[in-house]
Amino acid sequence: MSTEALAEPPKNYEVRPKSSGQFEDDMGELLEVSMGPHHPSTHGVFRMDVVLDGERVVKLKPVFGYLHRNHEKIGEGASYLASMPYTDRLDYFCSMTNNWAYALSVEKLAGLQVPERAEYIRVITAELTRLVNHTCLMGFLVQDMGALGTPLMYAFREREKILDLFESLSGARMMCNYMRFGGCRCDLPTGWLEQAQKVVDEYPRFLDEYERLLMGNEILMARSQNVGVLPKELAVSAGITGPMLRASGVNYDIRKVDKYGIYDRFTFRVPLGDHGDVYDRLMVRLLEMRESLGILQQALKSIPDGPVVDPRAKLRGFKPKAGEAYGRIEAPKGELGFYLISDGSPNPYRYRVRPPSFVNLTVLEDMCLGHTVADVVIILGSVDIVLGEVDR
Repeated sequence: MSTEALAEPPKNYEVRPKSSGQFEDDMGELLEVSMGPHHPSTHGVFRMDVVLDGERVVKLKPVFGYLHRNHEKIGEGASYLASMPYTDRLDYFCSMTNNWAYALSVEKLAGLQVPERAEYIRVITAELTRLVNHTCLMGFLVQDMGALGTPLMYAFREREKILDLFESLSGARMMCNYMRFGGCRCDLPTGWLEQAQKVVDEYPRFLDEYERLLMGNEILMARSQNVGVLPKELAVSAGITGPMLRASGVNYDIRKVDKYGIYDRFTFRVPLGDHGDVYDRLMVRLLEMRESLGILQQALKSIPDGPVVDPRAKLRGFKPKAGEAYGRIEAPKGELGFYLISDGSPNPYRYRVRPPSFVNLTVLEDMCLGHTVADVVIILGSVDIVLGEVDR
């Protein structure tokens, strides 16, 4: 592992005893297996059609669409504001960041300015969302390896603390519907910043415990190192983004590239992997959580007073002028973007989502070839997909 501008690299648990996952050309009798559609892992209603030579995968086809809800077409038949709660249902672990990406696109389209306080609130809620996503992913992935119970419950215990914050802020634990064009729906309730500060101050202890419990565990290392390797060149050519791309060693984070919102005001590093395997994808997310905590400490200490929404952002009769815009953010799973075309009417003429889960899933077969059925389950888990975002 390495990180951008990191003076001392994190603990290195190098073992990596496995082979590269290649298989022989002289295959025997092949067996076709359908894994799913009833939750082959813990990531939604999804199916994998796998062709096996013994236990080794020689072909894999991901099959999805079971949760298709026509999200984009609904967006073209509804007002701009009415689509905001639909974005919550894309990646239902990350409604706050879904809201932000959509709001950013509409703000570009309508030329709205976000007040300072609202920008800070957006960063705080987005980084808390990143903690929720990565914490749950680590719990799910270790469960996929067969560690039932304890690691996942530890992860969910910490997740609950952040969901309590979201509930007190927005009234909902998961489908928050909190962002608005030009800012946020409401200001922070009394005492919210103090509660958030307490959660942020206590989170490193959990991460330290989790790292000691898992990352040096010889079973986890044997199961995840040199498994599901994604080469850097393939990751770039396939359009992979987020922790999955950075685990393959590509230094690309939209918070650094676009500096959307006020991310240019915060100091943080971009963790990178060396091998692009399941282990690196797990470690990158652990390190990203530590960087998110650093951003949160900075934002909580410097958040200003003031309004939380642009007064020009009318909730009724909202009609951006004709044009097009693409807004994107570094969501916890990768690049989440919304492409909108306006014809001057109250509804978007075209509404298109660029979801990271769907794009990152396209290299699943490449990562699974030559590995065993048991490996396939954890490789899928390391991609970190939510089918609400894949199918839309």
